[in-house]
Amino acid sequence: MTQLQRVKISALGTYLPPRVLTNADLEKMVDTTNEWIMSRVGIRERHIADKGVAASDLAVEAVKNLVASHPFDLQEVDLIVLGTVTPDMMYPSTACLVQHKLGIANTWGFDVSAGCSGFLYALNTGVKFVEAGRYKKVLVIGSDVNSSMTDYTDRAVCIIFGDGAGAVLLEPAEDGDVGVIDHVAQIEGVGGQFLYMPGGGSLNPATHETVDQKMHYIHQDGKSVFKYAVKKMAEMTERILAKNNLTGKDVDCFIAHQANLRIITATAERLGMPMEKVIINIDRYGNTTAGTIPIAMQTALEEGKLKKGDMVLVAAVGAGFTSGATLLRWAY
Repeated sequence: MTQLQRVKISALGTYLPPRVLTNADLEKMVDTTNEWIMSRVGIRERHIADKGVAASDLAVEAVKNLVASHPFDLQEVDLIVLGTVTPDMMYPSTACLVQHKLGIANTWGFDVSAGCSGFLYALNTGVKFVEAGRYKKVLVIGSDVNSSMTDYTDRAVCIIFGDGAGAVLLEPAEDGDVGVIDHVAQIEGVGGQFLYMPGGGSLNPATHETVDQKMHYIHQDGKSVFKYAVKKMAEMTERILAKNNLTGKDVDCFIAHQANLRIITATAERLGMPMEKVIINIDRYGNTTAGTIPIAMQTALEEGKLKKGDMVLVAAVGAGFTSGATLLRWAY
């Protein structure tokens, strides 16, 4: 059997639109309070894109920041895999738009739709292409403009979401001690009824009626989503650790999708992980969907909680339902 190429994350770039929406701002818009928001989800503020700024725009800025921190020729990129649930349009794919805006001449790519698991699914898809030995440089991007599909009169939803993007470069790992080790993933379509956007697809194409009925906004049964996410986040992280004969004590850095502070802390407690190893930035950025994991990676680097050789556990749960976990050793 041919040995697979170990794959590493060799560079990271993120981007957050400059405009900030605070809990104080939301108090003026809907019937809510800072105390209620902080106690339920742990969010203090979130970044919001200006009107006319799309997911491809955030993605392009994230890639530019990646190249600024790790200079290389973008023309060498073999593949772009982009996770998003807020594409610029139904088609062409946002990956195509990013390719065009960056001027990458000879590459190909596609979008991945997996809700809040979008970046993780895109990451593991990209890993497989490099792992097989056919590709040397793959851009994996998570980018979402959630404000574009958020009803700011729905206090249960509008407090949660923010906008942002992150990108990583995948390359073959020369050092066999670093790179992506393993991943697990699962979808359970029964959860589609609890977190979804009903309008805009082939089932409910845009009409005056779908707009009037607010079918082009996020619809969420918060209690059902929370209950599932708490259970599944713990289940997937325990599964990948057991599969690799590890425990929470072996993990140096836990990077979870930033959807709810209580979900993250509950998972860490179940794994027996001290909170100093857990990356939390939801208070500053909210839930940026496919952007949360790379943005949290950036936070980990900035806070000095991520260094070369660290065992990193990454996990997400999203609409669908989708879920997954990835285990890797950080490469730089």
